[in-house]
Amino acid sequence: MDILSDIPSFGGVIGTILAFVVALSIIVAIHEYGHYIIGRLSGIHAEVFSLGFGPVLLSRRDKHGTKWQLAALPFGGFVKFLGDADAASGKDGEAIHQMDPAELRRTMHGAPLWARAATVAAGPIFNFILSIIVFAAVIGVRGIAVEPVTVADAVDLPADLPVLEQGDVILGVGGQETPDYAAFYAALDDLPVEDTVPYSVDRDGRAQTVEAVYPFPPLISALQPDSAAMDAGLRVGDVITAIDGTPITAFRELQSVVGEGDGAPLLLNVWRDGAEMDFTLAPRRVDLPSSEGGFETRWLIGITGGLAFTPATRAPNPAEAVWMGVKQTGFIIESSLSGLYHMITGAISSCNLRGPLGIAETSGQAASQGASSFIWFIAVLSTAVGLLNLFPIPVLDGGHLVFHAYEAVAGRPPSDRVLRVLMSIGLVLILSLMVFGLTNDLFCP
Repeated sequence: MDILSDIPSFGGVIGTILAFVVALSIIVAIHEYGHYIIGRLSGIHAEVFSLGFGPVLLSRRDKHGTKWQLAALPFGGFVKFLGDADAASGKDGEAIHQMDPAELRRTMHGAPLWARAATVAAGPIFNFILSIIVFAAVIGVRGIAVEPVTVADAVDLPADLPVLEQGDVILGVGGQETPDYAAFYAALDDLPVEDTVPYSVDRDGRAQTVEAVYPFPPLISALQPDSAAMDAGLRVGDVITAIDGTPITAFRELQSVVGEGDGAPLLLNVWRDGAEMDFTLAPRRVDLPSSEGGFETRWLIGITGGLAFTPATRAPNPAEAVWMGVKQTGFIIESSLSGLYHMITGAISSCNLRGPLGIAETSGQAASQGASSFIWFIAVLSTAVGLLNLFPIPVLDGGHLVFHAYEAVAGRPPSDRVLRVLMSIGLVLILSLMVFGLTNDLFCP
């Protein structure tokens, strides 16, 4: 039984808040632990490691003299190093002035430049490492499809049509050879939409031609959080049998109607576990990364199609899984930077930037789809948090790294007065960004 899938059962708001707090707490804990452990290994002493802000609920002091605490407001965290005046790493000038050289070396303000830079950079880096590990683990559990395309099992569909059998190796579809998945999906582009189509298969060691159900029916294999389909109540495993009363057989028919409808509401007839149901929803305009680079705007309802069979998979070796995790993390970073650039230039809508309410809602919807979906979402959010913290804005880790770069070039750090002014500007920028994101949460469609 998947506990996370029961989140909506005790209240959407409560479930959303719980999922958001869990996701954020994991990401913040990893981020701050990166600062802490690299600081400690670099000879910088951490006085406090706090998960959350405000009144302290639980605390203990370890053998290194660091106070570990859990605070009442679970929306962030911090590491306070020796010599810091506050959780924002401001300098405690009076305390530092009274320190001897040995003690000063154990502060963030008296440690060598390399130690300070490494400690600052460790937070975002640990976020990326978390993402890579999680992506690799999920991919390892799910497995990767074997080639040629091989059938592990048939999928339940509403029509009583012939299906492929377990163990069938698909050698071709509609007269086109399919040695791998690229060729298989290419063959679907030219495949006429019929209830059944001819397959060339290797069955029990013998090549033969069989008739079986269309390979890519309008079956929901995944739902996008914060989408029209999710909000309407559609579920993974649903099969869309008709749109506005017109029967459909292939997923591409659904794509065509949605894409050409210019956002008009649709009545979907859905088959779910043997029962017929109706849902009405309106597609939403979404900006998506294009294969040529940049973004394209499309009308979508937020579902991913599925094959008429469950493909056979194999467990990737650790190196494969990690490399796929690295590529997924890199894709998110690249897409995020491209999206930000295109929002700034006005090429895509600024509504793509979501605030805390939007992220919280997405957390709850991801959790409602099960542990795998929620864990994947945590990895995506961890990448986003790591990237955001590398932006060269004072108060963020990226801003501190800019200060360290200036010190490396100039031979001295910026003055305390200049730092205070820049930190104030950075705080205003971050607060403005949060307000802008919150405004999008409240008013963007």
